[in-house]
Amino acid sequence: MNFDYEFGNQAYLYDDTSGIQLKKYQKMADEQSQDMQPGFEYLMTPQPIFDNPDYHGSGKLKDRVAIITGGDSGLGRAAAVLFVKEGAHVVIPYFNEHQDAYETKAYLEKLGGKCLLLAGDISKPEFCQRIVKETLKYFGKIDILVNNAGVQYQQDELTDICDEQFDWTMKVNVYGMFYLTKAVLPHLKSGASIINLTSVTTFYGDPQLIDYVTTKGAIVGFTRALARNLALKNIRVNAIAPGFFWTPLQPACWVKEKIPSLGADAAMARGAMPYELAPTFVFLASDDSSYVTGQVIHNNGGQVMG
Repeated sequence: MNFDYEFGNQAYLYDDTSGIQLKKYQKMADEQSQDMQPGFEYLMTPQPIFDNPDYHGSGKLKDRVAIITGGDSGLGRAAAVLFVKEGAHVVIPYFNEHQDAYETKAYLEKLGGKCLLLAGDISKPEFCQRIVKETLKYFGKIDILVNNAGVQYQQDELTDICDEQFDWTMKVNVYGMFYLTKAVLPHLKSGASIINLTSVTTFYGDPQLIDYVTTKGAIVGFTRALARNLALKNIRVNAIAPGFFWTPLQPACWVKEKIPSLGADAAMARGAMPYELAPTFVFLASDDSSYVTGQVIHNNGGQVMG
């Protein structure tokens, strides 16, 4: 596709071959890129909006303890903010985004929540075991697990994906989820919730994210199988499949020229800010979803329907 930009954040989507104008869409950001995964929120322009000041909690997660991987930024940060507004305390395992993590912790504490930061590599089972150990030491229990952390890399062809990239993407996105869930599970009680992050790309098959889509498809399968396995223990397991949200993963993945058009193919003709997904985390973590398990909730602006 070719893109012709006009009047601030309004842009028009054109077909490459015919030159026919397809539709108008809302541009969220100008061209930009970052040279490492999973990316840094403090470097992004504009800054992602992770909190809705009009959202007022009602104690839905009062005194519950949530582990949110990758909660230092992006969708994880937005989830952490609403969890704290609903009365929860959070543990945030993150990779190396120290500035983002410290800013998130300060914001959560300003809201009245408690936040434990743990830096490390979730693809290592030893770190996942440490997360559980430190959470229990600090808070004494675990009620909610959000497997949010992930990486993605843009490659035009399957043959462009080196073995090292495939291995790393699989280990972070799938192995990390497996190791941490396995470590957490013995400590979850009836009423606990596990929330896994898959992606809209799983359901339409993004041709430039083959290895990433593979991992996100695995997460759907893991979610459904584990949900059935744990249903009689009253431990719910669900997944969220976001569309394009303005998070550090975007400039850290895509070539800079693609950034302005991300989200253009959604029915709403725009991407979204992280705060728009956060209430879905609250729904799945709270008793509001007491009869919901094994499901994938789609938040994608109508990019994929069904």
